[in-house]
Amino acid sequence: MTAILDIVAPVFLIVALGWGAAVRGFVDEAGFRVLIGFTFGVASPALLFAGGTSGHGGGGPAAFAFFLAALVVYAFAMWLGARRLGMPLGEAGLFGLNATFGNTVMMGIPLVAAAYEEAGLAVLLAIIALHSMVLLSLGTVVVEIGLHRHAPPLRVLRATLGGVVRNPIVMAVLLALVWNALHLPVPGAARRTLELLGAASPPLALFCLGGSLASFRVAGAMGEVAWSLALKLAVLPLLVWGICLAMGLGALETAVAVTSAALPTGANAFMLARRYRTGAERSGATVLVSTVISVFTLAAVLAWFRP
Repeated sequence: MTAILDIVAPVFLIVALGWGAAVRGFVDEAGFRVLIGFTFGVASPALLFAGGTSGHGGGGPAAFAFFLAALVVYAFAMWLGARRLGMPLGEAGLFGLNATFGNTVMMGIPLVAAAYEEAGLAVLLAIIALHSMVLLSLGTVVVEIGLHRHAPPLRVLRATLGGVVRNPIVMAVLLALVWNALHLPVPGAARRTLELLGAASPPLALFCLGGSLASFRVAGAMGEVAWSLALKLAVLPLLVWGICLAMGLGALETAVAVTSAALPTGANAFMLARRYRTGAERSGATVLVSTVISVFTLAAVLAWFRP
């Protein structure tokens, strides 16, 4: 258990430091924007490319298990929101996003790197490559249909592809996959530079996550938030685990897939809700509370897979 605390405690202590810095005004909103820009535009892409070209392969089956489970949970959450909780279709779509979209970058990268090292990070790459593209695109399409904003299909496709091209995280992952497929070497000096830049990513991402959480409030329908928490932190990881076992995946792939599924709800779910001005309070509360509760759920997951 001490080994698990050695992994989990620093992660959440850095999140707490970021939260404290934001609340006390030591770092203002503009400062966090700069830090987030560097983390997502430079440090995280460097870390992911270095990890993706390290020679550790795999990840495809783990990603399949993750997204199969995520789509099942998303569909159930939509049904629950629309049929049982009385939400309009657009809100139900965002409710499903709260229950499936995890914080794979800000928390996933530091946690997987600490717990499973480069081999685990290579598996995580396959999930990150499609995470935003699949789940955020799905959520956007459902909301658009729910709000009767019938955009032409070509415009939707162009917007989706544009979002992928402009996302440095996704592009770094895709570039690493292409680099590996072509069996290209990474020169020693270039690899060392990427590793030095990438080393800044985990602590900065966690610090910025804490700063972001300072702007969220626990408000709104807590019953609906509780459903999102149960689906995100319990049902999704268990379903991913079951699919991994059914597929006969190895220990590392299973561990990374389940850990990724157990991550708290990512802030982009809140950003999308705020953009459409529907269910934003619910999404913000889910992000905040799931992050706090994940201190214990992630510790339990790591304790199981790293006895």
